[in-house]
Amino acid sequence: MRQCNRWSVVLLALLGLIALGAVAQKLPTRDEGLFQMQIRDKSLFHDSSVIPDGAEISGYIFRDTPKRYYFVVEEDNTPLSVTVTPCDAPLEWKLTLQELPEEASGEASGEPEPLDQQKQQVTVDEGTELFTYKGNDVESYIATSTPSGLYQLELLSTEKDSNFKVYATTTPESDQPYPELPYDPRVDVTALGRTTITLAWKPTPTGFLMGQPVQYCVVINKEHNFKSMCAAEAKMNIDDAFMLAPKPGRDFSPFDFVHFGFVPSDKGFSKDRGLTSNKISRVYTSKPKVADIQKVCIGNKNIFTISDLKPDTQYYFDVFAVNSATNTSTAYVGTFARTKEEARQKTVELKDGKVSDVFIKRKGSKFLRFAPVSSHQRVTLFVHTCLDAVQVQVRRDGKLVLSQNVEGVRQFQLRGKPKAKYLIRLRGSRKGASTLKVLATTRPSSKQPFPSLPEDTRIKAFDKLRTCSSVTVAWLGTQDRNKFCIYRKEVVENFGEEQRRREQNQCAGPETRRKSEKVLCKYFHSPNLQKAVTTETVTGLEPGKTYLLDVYVVGHSGHSVKYQSKLVKTRKYC
Repeated sequence: MRQCNRWSVVLLALLGLIALGAVAQKLPTRDEGLFQMQIRDKSLFHDSSVIPDGAEISGYIFRDTPKRYYFVVEEDNTPLSVTVTPCDAPLEWKLTLQELPEEASGEASGEPEPLDQQKQQVTVDEGTELFTYKGNDVESYIATSTPSGLYQLELLSTEKDSNFKVYATTTPESDQPYPELPYDPRVDVTALGRTTITLAWKPTPTGFLMGQPVQYCVVINKEHNFKSMCAAEAKMNIDDAFMLAPKPGRDFSPFDFVHFGFVPSDKGFSKDRGLTSNKISRVYTSKPKVADIQKVCIGNKNIFTISDLKPDTQYYFDVFAVNSATNTSTAYVGTFARTKEEARQKTVELKDGKVSDVFIKRKGSKFLRFAPVSSHQRVTLFVHTCLDAVQVQVRRDGKLVLSQNVEGVRQFQLRGKPKAKYLIRLRGSRKGASTLKVLATTRPSSKQPFPSLPEDTRIKAFDKLRTCSSVTVAWLGTQDRNKFCIYRKEVVENFGEEQRRREQNQCAGPETRRKSEKVLCKYFHSPNLQKAVTTETVTGLEPGKTYLLDVYVVGHSGHSVKYQSKLVKTRKYC
């Protein structure tokens, strides 16, 4: 008992020295209520240099600033285990047994020694070094028999400010705080696809043999494997961590004290720290994107499938067995895998001057290849989208020469090169499947395969000219003489958007319509674009009925383009 009290007195004296050093430095005042609330959060602040027996503590260390913890072993021949877990930076740490005199003079006199004499006794010798380590692995010091005494754990981070965890116990056989790994701790990839990967691992004996509550957490990222759960969590929460190392000559900024509940004092702080500006400077690191690293806890299952991955991308996978009662964890040996490539699509060969029909799935892509036989100065590319807009990219001998979104009919002039080959990539819409017509040619021609269109392809109906049996509509033309055909179709009154979309295929020509739906065909153009507008009255309609009107413009080669459909309704009473 006397020896136990002796070690307690020494430990209290040592902690008193640490506190004395803190008093010697002039600090700002603090908001006590806020400080007490935040000090209870171990992830924010750990206000003790004593490691409790049999409990894991979390700590934070500043770069190039040693941090010391103490641990008392009260009796000789006691087992001892100390485990240090670096989180987001490698650590240097060493464990020493402090050497002390046989008897303290204060015991003989019954009077306490002055604090400076106690300090001299504690620090007269650096102690016996028991273990040292440098790296970012989870490392332990384990001894089956140790002498009684005061043990010091000193940690140092030379790269950056960092989180860490420490666990120490004198009963390692009975504690077993960390889940035990199976005899084969590897994570296996059992199935591999373009967007999915299935993992499997052997269960931890801690769960089914020892009856402790264990769950598994899986971490997925694109950079590297993690050696501990706190390393992965530090990466995920990097923006919420403590400040980085202060600039030389300044330990803290006013913002850092506010972070712990302190209110900066105008007296002395700016003067002592050399602050000449009222601006608060703090260094942040960018937070990883959510998609870059993810953690999923899946209960006690030891098979898991990750989905929604990107094709042809390498991912790293780590599995952690987590004790749900203590929140301690053990890392399996992680793995990595690359998802499969997208299935290579067949490239469609375009023939010079021939129209090709192309179908693209929703959000899909199609590749077209155009290789002119003879030398050429330019290539003319026509693209006619039938439904939604399509993204068009053209590469000439691997070099990108065109990238645009196309809706309706578009014509592009590309500069040619001898023996050049063109790769055309068409990317579909997110709304639905796309159909289009594509033509590439090197032959100069005054007649285009597709008719020219005005910028506005809407049909306008005149409400005041509606009757019980007719409607009057108008549409724009161009300077080119084209053939226009107008068709009508009776539809139900609540004609919806989905039905209207099916009718909106601009590539479906007049040949797909019934003869009874045809109203008339006529030729029209105007040298003056300001006057290139025509009107037509559709007769023979029934009172109070809804009709869908379509106007087709037909080109010289027979290819047609449909204007935007128009719903009209005749008057019910006249």
